[in-house]
Amino acid sequence: MEIVKIIGIALSAVIITIIVKQYKPEFAIYISLIAGVLILFLIMDKLFSIVNLLTNFANKVNGSKEFLKILLKITGIAFLTEFAVSVCKDAGENAIATKVDISGKVLIISMSIPIISSMLETLLKILP
Repeated sequence: MEIVKIIGIALSAVIITIIVKQYKPEFAIYISLIAGVLILFLIMDKLFSIVNLLTNFANKVNGSKEFLKILLKITGIAFLTEFAVSVCKDAGENAIATKVDISGKVLIISMSIPIISSMLETLLKILP
């Protein structure tokens, strides 16, 4: 049960952060960052298996490889952006977190334009 490990790391990090904040508040963010990275490493195997499954599926279906690449990149941007926003908020930098969040959304929208345009072209072909 990987979720038990993840919860254990998270709760341990929270307890250590609370204790460290009393003596050295500037080190609390490092503990949070290390815990986040550890949790990400724990789920990497599952993430790679999902990517492999989607890649195998895309290989069976013609013409969807480019869309799969775009969707995987968008998903990666969403995860990384959320992680960075959380770290910024933990550090008390809400203004920077907001800018990172907006930047991630703009990148996602810009990367999704080929998919949107392809869908619109298909829709225009179907409509008389």
